[in-house]
Amino acid sequence: MKYGYARVSTVHQDLESQIQLLQQEGCEKIYKDKFTGTKKDRPAFQELLQVLNEGDTLIVTKLDRFARSTVDGIHTIKQLFEKGVKVHVLNMGLVENAPTGRLIFNVMSAFAEFERDMIVERTQEGKQIAKQRDDFREGRPKKFSSKQIEHALQLKKSHSYKQVEEMTGVSKSTLLRAKNKRYMV
Repeated sequence: MKYGYARVSTVHQDLESQIQLLQQEGCEKIYKDKFTGTKKDRPAFQELLQVLNEGDTLIVTKLDRFARSTVDGIHTIKQLFEKGVKVHVLNMGLVENAPTGRLIFNVMSAFAEFERDMIVERTQEGKQIAKQRDDFREGRPKKFSSKQIEHALQLKKSHSYKQVEEMTGVSKSTLLRAKNKRYMV
C-alpha cells in the first residue's frame, strides 16, 4: 500500500499542494501534520510509522518534510528499511536500500539540514540588524493605535463590549488587555 505524509511548519500554512502531489502518486492514505520539522513528536508521522508494514511505500514530497535532522532521517530510514518499507521522496526519487541509495539519502539529508540551518542563521542576522533601528518593534505590529484603544475604552463606560466592538472594531480581549495594563502601571 502507498502511504503519503504531508507536513507544514505552522498552522497557517497550507497542506493542499503536498496532498495533491501525494494523491497524484496514488497514495491510498495520507497522514498530515502541522508541526515544525525540528520537533520529533509529530503525532501523525509517529502514527504512520506504526502503520507501515513490509511491502508498503512511504511517499513524501520533499526530504525536508520527512526528518528534522540528518541523524533523525538516517535513523528513520534505517527503521523503515528493516521493516521492508520503501521510501519515495518525490523531488529525489526512490531511496534504495542499498549502499548507493543510503549514501545519496545521507548526503541529501545533510544538505537539507544545512539549508534549514542557513535559513535560521540568516533570519537571526536580519533580526539583529533590524533591532539596531530606532523604530524596531518585536512581534506583530499593533492593529490599533493608542488613541483608538483609548476611544474604545471611553465608549466602554456607557456601552457593552459587543457594542464597542461593533462601533470600533476593537475586540473585547484587546480592551481587557488594555484595561488590565492600565491597572498594572
